[in-house]
Amino acid sequence: TARTDCEGAETTSGEAMASRVFSVLLFALVALAGVQAHVAPGARASALAARSSPAMTVLVVNGKKVDAKAGAPLGKTLERAGFKPNYSCKKGECGSCTVSVGGSRMKACISKVPPEPKLKSLQESGLVVR
Repeated sequence: TARTDCEGAETTSGEAMASRVFSVLLFALVALAGVQAHVAPGARASALAARSSPAMTVLVVNGKKVDAKAGAPLGKTLERAGFKPNYSCKKGECGSCTVSVGGSRMKACISKVPPEPKLKSLQESGLVVR
């Protein structure tokens, strides 16, 4: 069946349905664009920076602050910082390489650098290695 639209042109029911679907999609697209426009610019930039940069943990080795990538091998990171833990078995069985990182005992030969602490004071001062 043919109908007359607001401009006086005749349309079929299929064309009318397609026109309504198009209108709904266009409205949804405009609504989503408006929501994205109201996001604070700083929030968008910080979210992008968080995705692109790896998490870094500050370690304090013999009074020297060292930035270490979270998840990197702890033994290699400590050696780069000038701290050489004792190794015997290099499998984590003997415990001769045990060090204290921020108060937690870890075996340097098999452990990874811990993730950045959630407390802001520890983020700034770093995790002490002994």
